Amino acid sequence: MKSVMTAFAVAAATCTLVAGAAFAEPKTNLLHQWATGSDAQAIAKLGEMFTAKGGKWEQTSIAGHTANTLAKLRADVIAGNAPPAVQLKGPEIAEWNETGMTADLDELAASEGWEKVVAPELLPVMKPTGKWVAAPMNIHRINWLWASPKVMQAAGVAEMPKTWAEFNAACDKIVASGKICISHSTADWTDSTVFEVVLYGQDIDLYRKAFVEGDVEAMRSPGMVKAFEQMRLMTSKYMDPGMVGRDWDSMSALVGKGDAAFHIMGDWTIGLLTAAGFKEGTDYVCAQAPTDWGKPGFILNSDSVVFFKQKDKDYIDGQKLLASLILSPDFQTVFNQAKGSIPARLDIDLSKGFNPCQQLSQKDLQASIKDGTLVRSMAHNMTIPQKMRGAIMDSITEFVATPDMSAEDGANAMADAAEAQK
Repeated sequence: MKSVMTAFAVAAATCTLVAGAAFAEPKTNLLHQWATGSDAQAIAKLGEMFTAKGGKWEQTSIAGHTANTLAKLRADVIAGNAPPAVQLKGPEIAEWNETGMTADLDELAASEGWEKVVAPELLPVMKPTGKWVAAPMNIHRINWLWASPKVMQAAGVAEMPKTWAEFNAACDKIVASGKICISHSTADWTDSTVFEVVLYGQDIDLYRKAFVEGDVEAMRSPGMVKAFEQMRLMTSKYMDPGMVGRDWDSMSALVGKGDAAFHIMGDWTIGLLTAAGFKEGTDYVCAQAPTDWGKPGFILNSDSVVFFKQKDKDYIDGQKLLASLILSPDFQTVFNQAKGSIPARLDIDLSKGFNPCQQLSQKDLQASIKDGTLVRSMAHNMTIPQKMRGAIMDSITEFVATPDMSAEDGANAMADAAEAQK
């Protein structure tokens, strides 16, 4: 961690911005939900970089669910005090852009060449109606499988499972050896993360219809029932009862310590494992989560900051400085090295200073773009509107918490919940 902090300090001191000298007294107040742990430390370093460039840094952190941040944002807007910068994702950016309250970053984006370097899948998210209104901080990959090589070896599992059939066979061996197969903590977002990885790995077209387009009938389909069947197998046989009370950020430690074989979660897991002292290749290994269609795949999530129109020139200058810092190669490098994600810029070399899993992530991202298998994450608020997303996630967690609910009933309950929010 000390090396990461040093890297941030170096970046803060050396980051050069062409427009930096033009800022008078730039200031900001970033509204975000990174209130604890490594996330809070990472965002604090952005503040240090902002201050090092002569800005006045303030932040408002709202702990917990995305809905908490949105509630604070709405309250501020109603009070006539829209924050200058807010951490938002996917459809929330588009919805706030429709209000006409978002700032126009096109001039800055053009001068710094954002269009040429930002991952193409992020462009319609950051510029929902053609103008830049947000700056992406990173790219997270959701469909990761983290594993303990020690547990696998002891159970006679020779390699990382590539299909769901192979995964189930591996889990049977691991459970027979007396270990937990899947480390999990049940909550709406964790349950939905695992479920969307299952559905995506079984049927990518159904994933797009149901979780990107919000097609209710697709949610009732036999393919969705099949996904619920796999989820039931996993919750009833391969996850342990401790998942009900387990803290979400302790799931990865079970793999690192050799108490569980697998963990399905996004790549912020790298930050948790690294902070706990676990080593890649020894204590844990990573691979793409199982797919039944045999190509590199990528479920994308991205943290971003959207900017709201301001009257105070210092806040306007602060928006330019903050956006420029976020998209700078220095920030993109040190922030993502610490967080486990990869840069939103595709022109950054990951061969030095990045975890091997991050290097694999960038490689698979490029392959998935080429093969047309890249999708955005429903569970992490990158596709459908928040109300429908929330209803779907609640239905998945209800299914997990109700052992006697059938897979068909689970699919119908999801469709009913989603339809009620249309």
